[in-house]
Amino acid sequence: MARCWWVANKQGLKNVMKWANLSVLKESCQQGEALAGFRWKANPFNEYRFQPSLATAAAAGLMLCTSSGTLRTEQSSSGIVLKNPNSLSQLLTDLVLALCEGDSKENGMPILKVNALPLSRAHSIGTEPAALKEPSSSVDAFPSRRGDGCLSRYAIADAAAIAAPAVVNVKVSFGKRHAFFGETAGSGFIIQSDGTILTNAHVVANERRGLYKGVLVVTLQDGRNFEGEVVSFDSLSDIAVIKVNSPRPLPTAKLGSSKDLRPGEWVVALGSPLHLQNTVTAGIISCVDRKSSEIGLEGVGTGYIQIDAAINQGNSGGPLVNLDGEVIGINTMKALAADGVSFAIPIDSAIKIVEQLKKHRHVVRPWLGMKMWELTEPRILQLKERRPGFPDVASGVLVTQVIPGSPAARAGVWNDDVIVEFDGMPVTTINQIVEALGDKVGMSFKVVVKRAHGVDATLYVIAEEATPDL
Repeated sequence: MARCWWVANKQGLKNVMKWANLSVLKESCQQGEALAGFRWKANPFNEYRFQPSLATAAAAGLMLCTSSGTLRTEQSSSGIVLKNPNSLSQLLTDLVLALCEGDSKENGMPILKVNALPLSRAHSIGTEPAALKEPSSSVDAFPSRRGDGCLSRYAIADAAAIAAPAVVNVKVSFGKRHAFFGETAGSGFIIQSDGTILTNAHVVANERRGLYKGVLVVTLQDGRNFEGEVVSFDSLSDIAVIKVNSPRPLPTAKLGSSKDLRPGEWVVALGSPLHLQNTVTAGIISCVDRKSSEIGLEGVGTGYIQIDAAINQGNSGGPLVNLDGEVIGINTMKALAADGVSFAIPIDSAIKIVEQLKKHRHVVRPWLGMKMWELTEPRILQLKERRPGFPDVASGVLVTQVIPGSPAARAGVWNDDVIVEFDGMPVTTINQIVEALGDKVGMSFKVVVKRAHGVDATLYVIAEEATPDL
């Protein structure tokens, strides 16, 4: 049986908006104090504390509907059901404005009904009233966000719980004739139910000597152990693929995307630091695209996600997840000279490496032989001030150095050229050029550049495969 409230006039609505939490209302009602059209009953979700606004109070557990100019509120355990609102915030804004302006048209609000439950489970459904649908995925099953834009107390725990079953400990033991010499350990996560695991290359291989010679053991969160083998690895990108054989399908991590990450987003790191399995740490994204050259890794050609979550020895290869429990990166390394400065490989870059390892058994890296710099509006203005005749561009990629004898040099690319088009597509970032190159070696790419004093040039460059010494 749903619990009901009635607010019969605008003064009642204003009273609702004044209270910092409903416990004050409860005390007032028990003392018999009149609350101008507001009759209060016990809130079964009394663990919530509501800020002094109708939006948070209603979103926290009330059902609203219009009926002959009055506002009816009702508590239900079946979930929030919306009809036609763009968002709960917009709905409540319209509702407040309509009541305060005296608009009492029957069914004149943008909503007919809102059922309530804990905020993070609230979501819009179709235009016809219906019961709240059961969660369609494991992500929906864990509430992490409150309707007022704040995180619930379990946001990080829920994200970790979603990803944890697929997180593994990876250990390579060295020995000879049953004599134990040592071991290396790290983390990883299952990306396919057949036992395909993603981790860092440095967990299973030495950059110069190749794969570690020893027994590779993979331990799941539930304690099961499997002997594994390295399918392929790439030391430069620090990506390795491991395979274990299981008679039953194994739990997998849900892969997200690192494309639209923003600084300040909450992230959760899982792994086995210092051999402590099932460890969870959390922090925020400090930088979404920290260039490899900025942290002293020349030739890698990819960016990293910089985070302030604790990453230590043994975390390598473990997943970095968002609050939806989706993997957005692979925990890789930390700065030795500072705390709170760690790095993860973006999952989008990692998946491309994995695809190449499957296709070629190694990573094909096209090479043009030029250093580039992304242009932003402030940079362009500064360059125009310092260099008379600088190309009149709004965006693009500046060529800062062309290596003699390289494909770019042979094609006629000059220092200070601004690339505005590559392979028929406008470009504003280096990543767009890298994306266009893909694994295409020996192919000709059309490059449109702008030069000083309004000179344009169309060039054709043939990419070569990079060698380890480049």
